[in-house]
Order: sequence, then structure tokens, then C-alpha cells
Amino acid sequence: MPYSTYRPDLMGSAVLAGPDRLEAGSMQELVLTYTCGAFGIDDTGSIKIGFRFATDMGAVQFEDPTAPGYTTTEASNGAPLQLKWEFKRNIRPWSRSLYVGVSGDYLSPGDTVTIRFGDRREGSPGIRMQTYCESEFEFRVFVDAIATYDYVALPESPKIEIVPGPPVHWKAVAPTLVRTGEPFWLGIKGEDKWRNPSDLTGKRLAIRPNPAIIGLPDTVEAEPGSRAIRLEGLSTEEAGEHVIGLDIDGRAFHTNPILAKIDAPLIHAWGDTHGQSNETLGTNTIAEYFTFGRDLAFLDVIGHQGNDFQITDEFWAELNETTRRFDVDGRFVCIPGYEWSANTAVGGDRNVHYLAEGEKIIRSSHAQVESMATAGDDAFTADDLFARLDPERCVVAAHVGGRYADIVHAHDAALETAVEVHSSWGTFEWIIADAFRQGYRVGIVANSDGHKGRPGACYPGASFFGSVGGLTCFLVSELNRPAIVHAMRTRRHYATTGARIHLDTSAEFSAPVKTFDHDPASGAQASGESSRALMGAIVESELDKTHFIADIAGTAPIERIDLHDGLECLETLRPWRQDGPSHRLRIVYEGAAARGRSRTVMWDGRITIDGNAIERAVILNNWNLDRGIREQRANGLSWSAVTTGNYGAIDLWLQKPAAGHVRLDTPFCTAELDLGSWDGAEQHLDCGGLDCGIRLYTLPDVMHETALRFSREITTPAGKERRLYLRIQQEDGHRAWSSPIYIMRK
Repeated sequence: MPYSTYRPDLMGSAVLAGPDRLEAGSMQELVLTYTCGAFGIDDTGSIKIGFRFATDMGAVQFEDPTAPGYTTTEASNGAPLQLKWEFKRNIRPWSRSLYVGVSGDYLSPGDTVTIRFGDRREGSPGIRMQTYCESEFEFRVFVDAIATYDYVALPESPKIEIVPGPPVHWKAVAPTLVRTGEPFWLGIKGEDKWRNPSDLTGKRLAIRPNPAIIGLPDTVEAEPGSRAIRLEGLSTEEAGEHVIGLDIDGRAFHTNPILAKIDAPLIHAWGDTHGQSNETLGTNTIAEYFTFGRDLAFLDVIGHQGNDFQITDEFWAELNETTRRFDVDGRFVCIPGYEWSANTAVGGDRNVHYLAEGEKIIRSSHAQVESMATAGDDAFTADDLFARLDPERCVVAAHVGGRYADIVHAHDAALETAVEVHSSWGTFEWIIADAFRQGYRVGIVANSDGHKGRPGACYPGASFFGSVGGLTCFLVSELNRPAIVHAMRTRRHYATTGARIHLDTSAEFSAPVKTFDHDPASGAQASGESSRALMGAIVESELDKTHFIADIAGTAPIERIDLHDGLECLETLRPWRQDGPSHRLRIVYEGAAARGRSRTVMWDGRITIDGNAIERAVILNNWNLDRGIREQRANGLSWSAVTTGNYGAIDLWLQKPAAGHVRLDTPFCTAELDLGSWDGAEQHLDCGGLDCGIRLYTLPDVMHETALRFSREITTPAGKERRLYLRIQQEDGHRAWSSPIYIMRK
């Protein structure tokens, strides 16, 4: 429907010279030749070469023939051609496009237009390919032959395959909580520099468990053509924390912590329930999407949340059939659903997850769905959506993407059980604050909203996305769809920025208290009584004291733990101790410009050191290889980074502790600090925007504390409600949030 369907067979053809497989992120020269069809192209007519919204292929430019991305065009008859590189000037999903306009002449049938992306003839190194893999990277050709600006897509457009490079990063993944004596698995993969799982053919790894794991071999070798290794049937009879170490070519790495418990009532299931495939705005097919999540991201749970106004009735049926086919109890839970994608003014994005296939899709509009057969089912506002959904058949989460959810505008206590604090779009703690201000009782989730075909392991590459995708850990009795949906409904889950951190919170009472599976604001009645409330619980108590307990095992040393009661931070815990002045200075930059699409903040800054010298510098949460630390010298450095509500940081290890002077220059603020007279306590500078700022503080030269268990006695005055949750921040930049425990005091 978005483009004309008039006689595509008469609009010509296009071919691409060169190999049909290219490495992700490599520099290339790509020569596309379009041959005019039966009409030619009239004066002021044009063609467009469209690329998918998600692509981070290098920018096209026409000015500097020696620079990357230099692009040229030539008409075989010498006709003048106009060139424009456009972003979001073409109908989605082909948002990025090269416009080639005919001006002052015309093209006849059989004439050609040759387009050289990354033209190397005058010294350009070429154009960088997109940084993530795609089985069919398409150069979608649209033709306006009759100069009506009514484009017709060619029946066949050139396609190539984008493949991974050699492994640079190694990852080992295992469950974070298992029952002793029950089988579990180990996943291993190598990723290229852009974090694509690499071909591991012939790679052999040594394995070193601590303590011993039953069924684990001493070495393992990848099968030919495999991009990951999965070892099944492992177990342990020994309760406690386990870590599996691995070695390859002298490089050591290890799994996340594995906590084994005897007869544990709940286990951990890790999921990414929010992403898209190329049937809507993402990359690769729906089947490839689920396969990646299962086999290369080692997910236990997955969902597909395509924009509703792009989901045709045919694709909705295919999506339901695909979730049914991939869903296997005990192995891989697939949840059918979609993203209700209305504008923020009428409610904003909401993720709808169904318990079973065969449910009706209630769209926000039919904007890009040609058939209007089901248009009568559309819900134009969030309130209308909630009125049409059955809380016995689905569960809803509020999402922050391009169109962020306005939960103040609309919320349903029976349906909307969670808010999404983190995704590839960034970090959005403000939506948790919105919920608390309104008195909502919601859990906290994180997902990727991935568009790059990498659910569960979604990195931003070279695009404007500012962070790695998040994960949600569901606390379930068994791995199947009813158990996962029950965990969603009862808020029994926690969120991370992608690290598989072990997190457990609970509240204990001296006498039984009333428990609620569902928010009493929805009219729900108490479901029982208990002296212990788990993460996400809602309880009503007549007691004035609560014993709050937390158990954390990180994937890296823990920098800080913030214990919150709703909007109030009750306490900050730092499990490390600093003895004497430190050589290490951490400079944090964080925040967003706004809540919506224009949230990106560019942190191009400079650090200058006087009276001391930089021995080592490391940047955190920088996922784009085009950015990072630049021009590092002993007396300073410059860097480039982005934040989109999340944070980044630079750690400096200085030659002398507590000596010298540091100056920080960014586009938003300037700071100076005398290190000799400073006690290392946090210094904060407000830079405006949405929680934009700079923080400076010292950390120990080396940190070791990866785990902490603590408890606190919390007093709840009569008539007050406590909303107790944790935010964990690791030394490596990853964060986790527990869903709150809600304690209502009568």
C-alpha cells in the first residue's frame, strides 16, 4: 500500500557487482547498475535506493573523494543527476535512502544509471558495511519513471549476505540459579569486534570448573560451521556458587555465577521479550530471529513485538505459528504478542504478551496494513486498548522507544504489570518514578527492542542507539509459558542491562501478612497469607516492621547498591573498602536530552591533567568502535561517546594518588578539581536535559567484591506503603533493578 503497485515488471532492473558475501563492518566499494524499463525516466523523475531503518552502514557523502562513503553516479546518456542522502524521508522500513534525480534531461528505455557506493577511484577507502549480520541485506530500488513522485518497487532488488568476522570477544553463559541434581547447560561463543557471533570451526577450548561440575568435559571443540557451543546434561550435587572458567589461545574467560540450591522452589529463566524481525522494522526473518535467541543468545524466554501497524493479518498468523513451533517446555519459551504502537499523545508504546496463540491483534492503526478487513478492531487510545484486552488472556508492559509510553495518561492495574526501564534505546528510570508518583504497583523489566536480528544479545553497533539491550530474569517454578506469564502477572522478575547478575530480594514478617497476586487497585482480593514476601509481591500488613533481605552475585565487582523506597533512596551500600588515597579516578557522564526520539546526548569531551600523569585509561559502556578514547597522552585525553538515558564513564589510573589537578571540558559544562585537597567523595555537575550530568569520584585501584548478602529492618508507619527495591551498579558499567516489594500498612 505505501508505494504504487503499477506495473513493477516495466520499471527496469538492477544488479550489484562483486561478491555476494561481505564481512560485517568491512570497507567495500559497491557498484549498483540500474537499467531503465519500458518508460525510461522522465525529466524530474528519479530512483531511490532504500535501506532498512536499523542499518548502520556508513554514511553516504558526495563532497570528499578521499573520505569514507564517497558516492558517485553516472547516467549512460550523460544526463545530469542530483544526489541526496536522506534519513526518514522514505516510507518505513526503508527509512534511509539515496535519492538519484534526473534533471534537465531524460533517460530512455535501456539507459543505465551506475551508482558507486564508496567509490575508490580517487582515494576513498570505500564505504563501511553495516556492523551486524543479515542473510539478505537488500538495496531496495524504487522508481519514479513518470515523474509523479509515486514510486514503484522493482520486483527484484540486489541482495548480499553480511557475515561475521573472526572472534575477538569470548563469552560463556550458564543459568544463574539451578537446583542441585537437576540438569543444566553451558553456552560458549566467540564474537567479532562488532559483537556478532563468529564461526567457531576448529576452535578448541579448555574448561576449568570451580567447584567440579558433573558431565563437564576437560575440553570441547566446535563443530564445522557452528557459531556457538552448547553443552547439555550438566549437574552438581554441591550447593553454593559455581563458576566455569574457559581458556582458548591463552585467553581466559568465565561464566556468570551459577548458584546451586537444594530443592529451590524457583529457578531463573532469562528472557528478551521485545524485538522485531524484518517483517516489520527489524532484521532477518521471524524464524532467524527465534533461532538466534535460542542458539546464539542462549535465551530461555523470547517474545516478538513488531509494530502493530506493520503487522499484516498474514504475518500475524505466521508469527503465531512460529511461536507455537519454537515453544518447547523446559527448553525455550516463546510468547506470542505485538507492540501496540500508538503516538505518545494517546498512550504510547505498550507490549502485549498473550498466554496462547490464536488471539486477536488489536492495532493502534492500520497505517501500513493494506487490508482494512480488521480495521474495526483498532484501538486508537491506550484506554481503548485496555478496555478491549482480557487480563486473563494477556499481560501488558509499558515501553520506552520512539513513541514512549505515557503511563500518567493511561494505565490499567489489572493488565499493565510492568514498566521497561532499559533497552537498546537507553535507560529510563523516569518511567519507574512516574509509576511511583501515580501510586501504581508495577514490576520492572528490561529488553532489547532489538532491530538488528540479535535478540538477547543486541548491541548498538555504529547506529544512534546508545546502549546494549537489556534482559529480564523471571523467577519461575518451571520453564514453560504458563509459568513465565504467571511471573509477569505477579511481577516476579528483575531487569538488567544485559549482564546475567544473580539477584534475590524478599521481605520477612514476624507474623503472616495478606498477599495479593494482583494489584488490589484493580479490585483484586487477597490470594493468601505468608510470613515471607518474594520479589514483586504486594502484601498488606498490620506489623510496623519488615525484615528486608537481599542476595546479590554479580558478573563483575559491585560498585554500589542503592536501596530505594519508591522515590526515596534509603541507603547506598558500597561493598568495597578504600584504604588510603587511590590512583583511580572515575568520570561519569549520563542522562538524556528528552524523553522522546531526540534523547541522544553527544559527550565529546577533553580531560587535562596537571601535576600528575595518566598511566592507564578505560572507557565504559562505549559500544560504538567509531567513538571512545582518542588522542591519549600522559597529561590528558579526548573522547567521544553518547548516552540515551544510560551512563558512560572513563576510568583514569594516575601515576600518583591524590596529587595534581584535573580539568574536564564538555559541550555542557566545565569542571576543575584539585586532587590533592579532595577526599574522593562524589562531585556532581548538573548539565540540564533529562538527568544529564557529570560525576567524579575515586574507586579502589583494584576491586574484587562481586557478591553481597545483607538485610535491613524497615519500619512502616500506619497508613503508609513501602515500595522496596534495589538498583545494583557494577564496576564494568552494568546495572540491575529488582521489582519492588509493595508493603501496605493498615
